[in-house]
Amino acid sequence: MSQLLMGTYTHTIDAKGRMAFPTKLREQLGDSFVVTVDTSGCLSAYSEEEWQTVTEKLRALAGAAAKAAVRRLYANAVQVEPDKQGRILIPKGLREYAALEHDVTVIGNLNHAEIWDSARYAEQDAKFSDEELAAALDEICF
Repeated sequence: MSQLLMGTYTHTIDAKGRMAFPTKLREQLGDSFVVTVDTSGCLSAYSEEEWQTVTEKLRALAGAAAKAAVRRLYANAVQVEPDKQGRILIPKGLREYAALEHDVTVIGNLNHAEIWDSARYAEQDAKFSDEELAAALDEICF
């Protein structure tokens, strides 16, 4: 993937689990992409190319914790293909994991997109203050 994923988009998810995926991010992720759980309580969406990179990194891990992490990611991973209206179907188990019921926020996060319940995202975002952002940027000499 040559472009970095960025931006914040708000959408809704219907009772069947369909949601319009942001056009800009969809164009960057491709005709089909992988959606799986994320450790932050949201879902992550990876292009096929980026998912291959993640897979290669995971294959290099060793130990029981690494195997459990791989198992969790892959057991919950689904390949999605947007329909003609640009909607993707989020399976029930993934919707429950991320508490996706109606209002959804999709954000670009460098190499992947994240799909959040909007209230959960607002809560997470509010936890990280401007002062903490400034300190983090200072640490990396921004």
